[in-house]
Amino acid sequence: DNFGRDARSIMNTLGNIKDPEQVEIASKDENVEKLNIPVSKQAKYWFKLFLNRPINILMKWNTKFSYPKSTRSLIKGSRHYSLNGSSLPSVTTILSATKSEEDKAALLAWKHRVGNVVADRIKKEASARGTSMHSYIEKFLYGKLNQELLEDENKSRKMAEEIIDKGLKNKLLEIWGSESTIYYPGKYAGTADCIGVYEGKETILDFKQSNKPKKEDYIEDYFLQIGAYSLAHNTVYNSNITQGVILLCTVDRLFQNFKIEGNELINFQNKFLERVEKF
Repeated sequence: DNFGRDARSIMNTLGNIKDPEQVEIASKDENVEKLNIPVSKQAKYWFKLFLNRPINILMKWNTKFSYPKSTRSLIKGSRHYSLNGSSLPSVTTILSATKSEEDKAALLAWKHRVGNVVADRIKKEASARGTSMHSYIEKFLYGKLNQELLEDENKSRKMAEEIIDKGLKNKLLEIWGSESTIYYPGKYAGTADCIGVYEGKETILDFKQSNKPKKEDYIEDYFLQIGAYSLAHNTVYNSNITQGVILLCTVDRLFQNFKIEGNELINFQNKFLERVEKF
């Protein structure tokens, strides 16, 4: 129909603009209105695609590494990955099992304070929210966001949008993998949210959600997780990942960006290996 033809023409025009700032200007609501396209659900869908266009111009996939297929299972209540004929404990399993006595006491004190029922509910809600948020981001990375998802007004989508707009836009230049299995032979395995080139550096990215803002002092396990994935990737694929980035959004849509690189990243890699030995 006429609308579909016009919309495709507009998308092609935006796609030919090389300067991301000019795409943003052309995509703004007041400029879209000049096109005299009827306001409808279909029109709104296309307009949202216009606004997402600057990211797609800069971001590209590069499947330079072949990540293995794996299955997950519980062994004595702990998550393990089965791949290449071996069973390896997950990174999160190792971190949980080797927590300090102080951290274990703090967790028990919190459960005692709020009660087991409330603690269990909060944990389940956070898990479901995190899974949903990750799903939105993954679909975005694969270019599979559809009209239904874009119009979904739930909290997870809005949190994902914050991470996409403030953490990925014009920063993530190349994607090697998303939700990819990474392993260190004979030691551990895990699933990396995103691997690629971020702000010009080979990077492991981790997407997090939280009820409250975080301070660096409270997220050592996040950094250890990044250390584990980067070490495994560099070991298996001879890559040169020198940076880890954590993109976090709270339920109140406060965006936070944490970064470790160079010697600091190496320090967390070594710390994680110590936890592996303790495990």
